[in-house]
Amino acid sequence: MYVQGFLVPVPSDSKEAYRTVAEKFWAIARDYGCQRQVETWEADVKDGQYTDFRKAVDLQPGEKVVFSWMIWPDRATADEARTGMMADPRMKTEFGPPDGSAMPFDGKRMVIGGFDLLFDTQA
Repeated sequence: MYVQGFLVPVPSDSKEAYRTVAEKFWAIARDYGCQRQVETWEADVKDGQYTDFRKAVDLQPGEKVVFSWMIWPDRATADEARTGMMADPRMKTEFGPPDGSAMPFDGKRMVIGGFDLLFDTQA
């Protein structure tokens, strides 16, 4: 299992627009092997003394933090999917101009990382 995690600053009034983008992206990612996509909207994010979710994305007044992750079978699938998705015509038609100006968030402040599984359990 390979997990890609994301922190995204989103204007508070763009929650539904963000959801729409996430749903469109899921349709593409699923076609390239993604097994699960989870999008969460800030509900209880505390300010930290040294660092926190807000500082990580330089959160501005009127914005919320979205914490999301995507589950892939393995890193190779995720890496291959990135190449395929960037070439997929839907990426050019579903999300507005390539400069990201139509997106309901500031992609320059998004934090992205890939993670190998260390521990996974559930009740």
